[in-house]
Amino acid sequence: MKGSRFAIDQRSHLPSDPGIYKFFDKTDTLIYVGKAKNIKKRVASYFTKTYNVNRKTRKLVEEIEQIEFAIANSEFDALLLENNLIKANQPKYNILLKDDKTFPYICILKERFPRIISTRKYDPSNGEYFGPYTSVVAMKSVLDLIRKLYTIRTCKLNLSEKNILNGKFKICLEYHIGNCLGPCENLQQEADYLGEIEQARDILKGNLSVVSRHFTDHMKSAATNMEFELAQRYKEKLDLLTKFQIKSTIVNPKLTDVDVFTIAADDSRLVIINYLRIKNGAIILARTVEVKKQGDESDQDVLSYVAFELRNRHDSDNAIIFSNIKFDLDEELEVMVPKIGDKKKLVALSLKNALEYKKDRISHAAPKKQKNEILIQLQSDLKLTQIPDHIECFDNSNLQGTNPVASMVCFKDGKAAKKEYRHYNIKTVVGPDDFASMKEIVGRRYKRLLEENLALPKLIVIDGGKGQLSSACEALKELSLYGRIPIIGIAKRLEEIYYPEDTYPLHIHKKSSSLMLLQRIRDEAHRFAITFHRTKRSSNTFKTELEEIQGIGVTTADQLLQKFKSIAKVKQASIEELINTVGQTKAQLIFDHLKNKKGG
Repeated sequence: MKGSRFAIDQRSHLPSDPGIYKFFDKTDTLIYVGKAKNIKKRVASYFTKTYNVNRKTRKLVEEIEQIEFAIANSEFDALLLENNLIKANQPKYNILLKDDKTFPYICILKERFPRIISTRKYDPSNGEYFGPYTSVVAMKSVLDLIRKLYTIRTCKLNLSEKNILNGKFKICLEYHIGNCLGPCENLQQEADYLGEIEQARDILKGNLSVVSRHFTDHMKSAATNMEFELAQRYKEKLDLLTKFQIKSTIVNPKLTDVDVFTIAADDSRLVIINYLRIKNGAIILARTVEVKKQGDESDQDVLSYVAFELRNRHDSDNAIIFSNIKFDLDEELEVMVPKIGDKKKLVALSLKNALEYKKDRISHAAPKKQKNEILIQLQSDLKLTQIPDHIECFDNSNLQGTNPVASMVCFKDGKAAKKEYRHYNIKTVVGPDDFASMKEIVGRRYKRLLEENLALPKLIVIDGGKGQLSSACEALKELSLYGRIPIIGIAKRLEEIYYPEDTYPLHIHKKSSSLMLLQRIRDEAHRFAITFHRTKRSSNTFKTELEEIQGIGVTTADQLLQKFKSIAKVKQASIEELINTVGQTKAQLIFDHLKNKKGG
């Protein structure tokens, strides 16, 4: 059984959902818990941000060995989950959050003419609680809406029937400004007041559609009865409600001492299980594990085993378990598969974590598997003794027999390793001679690798037929490398593969992934060589024409090349532009020469 852990170099596979992330050090100790709107981006910022980073953060990053995550429904839910995990585990780098601060609730108090208040103390005996809310701002936005829509009292008076009948209280300013209807002087009936409390309760539960229908019906009724001012007031309340977006809570506070287990399985032997532990309406533990079936165990059997192990490991004595499938664990435990409501939403959140872990695991494994499959196929097609995870390919270029150059490209693990690419100017060959040029560059490349004790490739590819391949083999023989490194030639016309000393070429199926890889490598070497050749040839042509001018040398030609890029642009330049580049005397020589040449 393996936890949902990622190594540092696997952080790109983290999800982009809101949630929390946990950092572990080399001793498997939890050292930091953080929240994020986007887990992937937030974690990446620790490793990519290099400015304004304090010493504590740098020390934290140095100690990180593994990463865990848990998805939440929103950024606010992530904040709540982070708060609970920090309190439970007290990671050393969360020192600033090690306090007893709790998030606020809204409570409908148990009293006659109930008040609606905010509080950080959760005591079900005092009333009905809603939340927790992620911030005071979020909580106040809910209270503000309720107080704009309804006339709920804010005073702390004991409005018992006896006190009211005895005329013990007098209406206050809240009554005069319209925020209260004066129940303290029996100016509002208890039944009407409780009707408004019931609508406020719907808002706190998130049942906005119920309240919306109430205001809509009363608005239409008032309009029908020609009570347009009353209809306008209901319309204003309806507008307030429409604009309001209630802040989410992490779990219904009535759900307490509950374990949640969900399983995500398919036809393979891999099974992903997520575990959430709920206490006082909040998630205090979130963990995802993967299990490989050893035989023909059912999902129920696997879930029973894992649930038992995780409950023991985390000392859970919760008597209720929610799950997405029915399974047996203990006769004294109640395993439920919720169909509706907050319980169903909680199971859905757990299952989302399991599925996200499974998706990330598959996406992480797929590229590696695909890459290995292509290289294994290439190994099989070419009858190699090793997987060719390091390939180097050579190509010559000498358009119209001038400026012979060559290139070498390197592919590692089936991908271009561009930092390893090399350009070569041909030094020992006079005139266009592809065979001799190939021998020179192959010899220079591997002589240097041997001298510097660098890794040799697992396969050498020569862009060309038997002639170029034979020349490359001669270079390897002179270095005593022939036979130690597999080498092939690939001819363009028929895509034939040539082996040293073999009379007949090898033909790989045209649609084979291994041939496509060889073609891609060969084409990249050709592109790299052609680009270098054209740059060099253009430069030399430009310099040669300028150097024909008496008094103009290589240095001046280089200055003009850097400034104007081409001979055509030099011819278009004014005498002033030339003077600014190379000075009065040389500018005049160049200007007169080009003018006379153009006139001739």
